[in-house]
Amino acid sequence: MATLIRYAHPFLPVTRADMKARGWEQLDIIIVTGDAYVDHPAFGPVLIARFLEGRGFKVGIITQPDWHSAEPFKELGKPRLFFGVAAGNLDSMLNRLTAQKKNRSEDQYSPGGRTNARPDRATIVYAQRCREAYPDVPIVLGGIEASLRRIAHYDYWSDKVRRAILFDAKADLLVFGMGERPIWEIADRLDRGERVEDLRDVRGTAYLINDETMKAHEADPARRAADQKTVVLPSYEEVVADKEAFARMSRDFQMETNPGNGRPLAQRHGNRAVYFNPPALPLEDGAGRGDSASVAMDELYDLKFNRVPHPMYREPIPAYETVKHSVVLMRGCFGGCTFCSITEHEGRVIQSRSAESVLREVRALRRMGDFRGTLTDLGGPTANMYKLKCKSEDIEKRCRKLSCVHPGVCENLDTDHGPLIDLMKQVRQEEGIKHVFIASGVRYDLAERSPEYVKELAAHHVGGQLSVAPEHVSKRVLEKMKKPGIESFERFQTMFACASEEAGKEQYDIPYFISGHPGSELKDMVELALWLKQNGKRPRQVQDFIPTPMSVATAMYYSGLDPLKMEPVYTARGLREKKLQKALLLYWNPEQWPLAREALIQAGREDLIGRGPHALVPPETSTEASRRKLTEARDRQDRRAR
Repeated sequence: MATLIRYAHPFLPVTRADMKARGWEQLDIIIVTGDAYVDHPAFGPVLIARFLEGRGFKVGIITQPDWHSAEPFKELGKPRLFFGVAAGNLDSMLNRLTAQKKNRSEDQYSPGGRTNARPDRATIVYAQRCREAYPDVPIVLGGIEASLRRIAHYDYWSDKVRRAILFDAKADLLVFGMGERPIWEIADRLDRGERVEDLRDVRGTAYLINDETMKAHEADPARRAADQKTVVLPSYEEVVADKEAFARMSRDFQMETNPGNGRPLAQRHGNRAVYFNPPALPLEDGAGRGDSASVAMDELYDLKFNRVPHPMYREPIPAYETVKHSVVLMRGCFGGCTFCSITEHEGRVIQSRSAESVLREVRALRRMGDFRGTLTDLGGPTANMYKLKCKSEDIEKRCRKLSCVHPGVCENLDTDHGPLIDLMKQVRQEEGIKHVFIASGVRYDLAERSPEYVKELAAHHVGGQLSVAPEHVSKRVLEKMKKPGIESFERFQTMFACASEEAGKEQYDIPYFISGHPGSELKDMVELALWLKQNGKRPRQVQDFIPTPMSVATAMYYSGLDPLKMEPVYTARGLREKKLQKALLLYWNPEQWPLAREALIQAGREDLIGRGPHALVPPETSTEASRRKLTEARDRQDRRAR
C-alpha cells in the first residue's frame, strides 16, 4: 500500500481541480515557468508565487507547459490581474547548450533531468502563447532570462546581437533584477483598478515607448550623474552595425545599476524604444519595518514552503537534490566580476536575513523526513558576504564604482565577519544538527582579513574539500575579470592549511578556473598550467567561458573592447582555440595531450613537451602520430568532398 504523505501546506494550484479544492473560480495571477514546480525558495518563480500568495493574492502555477499551442496556457483559466512569465532559474539557452554549443545531457530543473522540457528562448515563447490564450490579459516578464536580455544584447548561441526581449515577447512590462518589490507594486496597483498602461513609474521595470516619447528623451538626455534625466543608450541599429557603440552601450548601462543613483535608460529600436526605470531598491535586512509597503528578507523565507517537489512528479529533480538541505543567508554581490551575472541580477547591495529567520528555517529542515542532520550549504551567491556593507549609507547611495573589492577592497567597506561567525556557531549548535558545510564559494580576499572566520571554517564547516575560485593567475586576465591577484589566493591557502592543521584535519582547497576568458591568450593559459603543476593541482572541473547576455565580459568577447576602458582586448572567439585553452588546464589528462601539444606549439612553448620534470605533457608517440596523420587526411578528404 502506498504511503500517504501529509504536507504542511497546500501546494499552489496547477490544475482546475486544485482551484476547486480551494473554492476558487478564478485566479488573480498565474506564474508560468520553464522549471518543474519545486515548492522551495531556491526556485525563483515559485518564490515570487508564494510571496504574492502571502500578500493575499490567489496564485497558480503553469509549469513546463507544452508550448506548441495555447491550450496548456488556458489550463487554469483567465487570470484576473496578469500572467507572470519566466524561463526558470536559468536562461533557457544556457540551460540547453554548452560553451562548445553542444546540447547538454541533462536539464537540472526537469524531472529525471530530462531535456527538451522547455523551448529555446522560453520567455518569448511562453509570453506569445499567453497572449494567444487571453489577448486582453496583461503579461509581465521576469526571471533571469528576461532580466539579462532587457537591452539589445549579444547572443552567443546565434552569434548575433538580438533586440531587447520585450519586442519579441510582446509583453506589457518586464521586471528586471530581483522581482519582489516591483511585482508587489504591479499586483497591488492592478488590484486597485489601475491599467497596466498606467504603470510607468515602477522601479525595476521596463516597457516599450513610441517614437514621439523617445524623441523627447533624445532631445534632452542625461548629461551628468546628478541630473536624473534619461540616459539615451546607443540604438539597436547602432550596436548591430558598430562594435564600439556596443561597448559604449555596455559601459553606459553598467554605470546606472546602483539603485541609489541609477538614472532611467532608454534605447531606440527603429521607430519604437524600450524605457527602463531606475533599479528597484534592495530588500530590507531581517524583518524590516514590518508594514505592507516594505519587503524584507525574513518575510520571503518565512513563507509557507513545503520544501519538496510537487507530488505529481515521480522522478527526482537534480537541482532540488542539490539545494534541498541548504540554507540561503543573503542575496547580492559587490564583487562585480565581469563574467558573472549575479551582480547584474541580484544587485551590489548585500541583503541579509536575521539570525532568527535562519534558525527558524534550520528547525523546519530538521523536521523533514529525509533530513539526517547535515546542512549541505550555509551561504548564498558567496559564502562570506553576510551582513557586509558600506560603512556609510550616504556614500553607498552616491557611489558609482562597479566593485567594492577591485582593484582593492574599498576603505568604506565594512568587512567584519563577526555576525557571520556567530551565526555559523548558532546553526551548528542547534539540536539535531550534526554537520554544517559551506559549499558556496568563499571570497578569499575578504576571508584573509578575518583569521577567526578562516579558523571557524576549517574547524567546523569543511568536509575535506573547500571550493574557492581564483579563476586565473595572469595579472592581465585577472584585471579583465575584476578578480584579486593570485597572491591573495595563496595567502588564503596558507591560512586555511594552517587552520586545518590546527584543527587536526586533513583538508584541501579545490580551486576553480576559467579558460577562454577575454584577455586570456594561450601564453596566459600556459602560465596557469605551470602554476597548477608547481602547486600540485589537477583541476577536474574547468569552466570554459560562456558569454552570457549583458555581462561586461560578454561585451569584451563580442566587441573586442574593454567597455570600461574602451581599449582593445584579445578574445578567443573560435571553438578550436577555446578547446586548446581548456586542454592546457587539463594538462595531466592523457585524453587532452594532443590538444595540449597543439596549444604549446602555437604558444611557442615546445620546450614544455617532453619527459623532464618541467614538461607539461609527454611527446607524441609513433602510434599517436600515425593516428593523428590519418585523422588529418580524413579531414582534408572531407573538406574536398564538401
